[in-house]
Amino acid sequence: MKTPKILAAALICLCGATAAAQTAERPVLSAYTLEAGTSHLAETYLSPLKYSGWDIALGYERLQAMKFSPERWVMQLQGRLNLQRASNPARNARMWDLAFNLRWGMAHRWRFGNGWSVYGGGSTGIDVGAFYNPRNSNNPVAAKAAWTINALGAVAWNTRLGKLHVCARYQAEIPLTGIFFSPAYGELYYEIYLGNHKNLVHGAWPGNYFGLNNLLSLDFRFGRTTMRLGYRCNILSTKTSHIVTRRIEHAAVVGIVCEWLSLGPKSHMPDGTKITNALY
Repeated sequence: MKTPKILAAALICLCGATAAAQTAERPVLSAYTLEAGTSHLAETYLSPLKYSGWDIALGYERLQAMKFSPERWVMQLQGRLNLQRASNPARNARMWDLAFNLRWGMAHRWRFGNGWSVYGGGSTGIDVGAFYNPRNSNNPVAAKAAWTINALGAVAWNTRLGKLHVCARYQAEIPLTGIFFSPAYGELYYEIYLGNHKNLVHGAWPGNYFGLNNLLSLDFRFGRTTMRLGYRCNILSTKTSHIVTRRIEHAAVVGIVCEWLSLGPKSHMPDGTKITNALY
């Protein structure tokens, strides 16, 4: 006789938990940014010299609390298209660099008092692009491709300046392992096209593939509109097959941030709905 009562109690608890989960809303934070600054390039496959010039990039970021544990886990999606043009010390030669990277990561969030939060987790992503030096008529392009697994960490502080809500954040990402493409020194891409595919993929670790992507940002929330101002320092240094590649970027960041909820035309949020933000 006790079994039906136990099943009924378990069903009531399950329905209550489901109802609670249904009233938890997780806004999506989307940021669209423009970056501009200086670049410092070295690509010994194309030239032994260091090049310096300008850097411009378009970026996108999506943050959202995870469905299974919104108070503790956050998902992040990042995409960035980067263009750099640099000159050699004599200013008589140019080098171009076009790169695209895409990252998906997940981090645990620890909340502290006075608006402080600490994030720690990991991400994975791809990087593709190419260096182009028109001075090298025989072999002017150096292609780049990598897949990495990264460590991800951030600190955020939500506060107010008068009536203005401000969120300060510092985030860093470091590749730990993965694979990347590189031909041998002096190997022509025409040789690869003819079938020489040996030793083109290399294992990545901090000793031969070091990266550090730093972002310091301030989000100013003016009602429904949020403005982002920040600074990015992105460092990448690789060494394999007697080829050294270095890319250092310093850029100012400006952008627009918005938060939105995906609701149907007839949907409404019931009373007592809890809003769990990923950053604010």
